Amino acid sequence: NYRAGMREIHVLAIFMPLIEVFGAATLAIVIYFGGSRVLHDAISLGVLVAFISYMRMFFRPIRDLAEKFNILQNAMASAERLFLIMDSNERIPEPVTEAAGPDQSFKGLRFEHVDFAYLPGEPLLRDINWRARAGETVAIVGPTGSGKTSIINLIARFYDPAEGSILWNGHDLKSIPVSALRSKMALVTQDPTLFSDTVKANIWRHEKHPSEKEIEAVLKASNCASLVARLPQGLDTPLTGGGSTLSSGERQLLSIARAFASNPQLIILDEATSYIDSRTEKEIQDALAALLTGRTAIVVAHRLSTIRKADRILVLDQGRIIEAGTHDVLMRKKGFYFRLNHQQTCVGPECALWLHEKHGKE
Repeated sequence: NYRAGMREIHVLAIFMPLIEVFGAATLAIVIYFGGSRVLHDAISLGVLVAFISYMRMFFRPIRDLAEKFNILQNAMASAERLFLIMDSNERIPEPVTEAAGPDQSFKGLRFEHVDFAYLPGEPLLRDINWRARAGETVAIVGPTGSGKTSIINLIARFYDPAEGSILWNGHDLKSIPVSALRSKMALVTQDPTLFSDTVKANIWRHEKHPSEKEIEAVLKASNCASLVARLPQGLDTPLTGGGSTLSSGERQLLSIARAFASNPQLIILDEATSYIDSRTEKEIQDALAALLTGRTAIVVAHRLSTIRKADRILVLDQGRIIEAGTHDVLMRKKGFYFRLNHQQTCVGPECALWLHEKHGKE
């Protein structure tokens, strides 16, 4: 793209001045020969002025055509990209026979020897095996690029694994319709998506007319009651630009309220507390605690302090689960999770020296 852009600039840098030179040369010729005719009274001065105007009128459309052709080529390239997207068929395949998994109460989610790669030949997840039982909170931690968000993408079935299987209530996700699967889970991300609609429509996406009792219960549980009360039109306040008029914490509270309203069987938190302001941090933590109560949850977190109470912690590194257990068990192992925890909680030059002495070689 850079090289093509540079060639375009070079062509325009030559073409446009060349047209200007031709225009100036033509004008000089007209003035030279026309001026001599005027001096010899062969033609009138008005005829010469008319010819000069004609020459200017002749070259102006040529310059405009060159500019318009450049714009047209850019538009054609953009149109080609749009048609490629419209013609692509990369949808997740729907099952031929529908499994009854999501219609039942949630019993568990299991990964069995799952491999995954976004690009062929570049595996990201390798032989992933773990299980989330009903009512458990499973946390997934690890360095950037270890595959945490990829696991979330597989659970929500944005992608299918290259090898292995993911089971919901004992049924492979590939045998469950995507809409039925996603209706049973709630995904709260670090950058929540809000639609250009009212606050009420953003929270209750599928239920057009929730009862007053349901509205009150959801707003109270998600700590959104005070936020809605501050808005000029309450729940009927329209949101534009993806909720750009709200703070990051307020957008996060609305996404938590949306999760409450859907009453999901599985909660997925993908860095849900990464970009929040201090004013609403306590409200978000309380809302998340209420949301997770009695529900199965999968939590991806960078800040390890937020997942210490998880029933199980999976430690990912380079696409593999290298450690698993509770916070206390992993801390006693003094392995990879232990080092991650100390890197976040230990501060000061003495701490840095201690970490280097203890784990520098590793």
